[in-house]
Amino acid sequence: MGMQLPSGNSKGRRGGYRPMSDINVTPFVDVMLVLLIVFMVTAPLLTVGVPVELPESSTSAMSDTTDPIVVSMKADGALYIQETLVPLDQLTARLSQITKQNTGTRIYVRGDRKLNYGNIMQVMGCISDAGYSKVALVAEIPAVKQR
Repeated sequence: MGMQLPSGNSKGRRGGYRPMSDINVTPFVDVMLVLLIVFMVTAPLLTVGVPVELPESSTSAMSDTTDPIVVSMKADGALYIQETLVPLDQLTARLSQITKQNTGTRIYVRGDRKLNYGNIMQVMGCISDAGYSKVALVAEIPAVKQR
C-alpha cells in the first residue's frame, strides 16, 4: 500500500523509481479519529433534559459602573421595584418613570425559587415589551462545600 518495489526490468527509467499512485490515507484517518473523539465528548453536553437547579449559579458576578434596577418577585407573587410594591399592570409605567425612559438601563429580575417559571417569564416579557433590552435573571451563588 505505501511502497512499490522496483521491478528487475526498468526500461526507460533510471534506477527503477516510479511515482507512487496510491493515496496516503493515514492523515485522513488521524483527523477523522480526532473529530470522532470531539463529537463523542460534546454530544452528551448538547442534551436538553439535563436536570438543573435554576436559582443557583457558580458564575462570577457581573461588573457594571451604574447601579441596575432590581425587580423582585416574592413567593406569594408580590412584585417589587427595588423595595416598592408595584402591581404588574403598572410595572412598565413605573420603570419608565424611574429610568426616565432610558431603555438601555440594566434591569435585574429576582424571583423566589418557589415561584412558577411562567410567572417570572411574564414579568420579563412585560419588561421586554416596554423596550428594555438589558434584562437579566439573578441567581444565588451556591455556598462552597467543605470536606
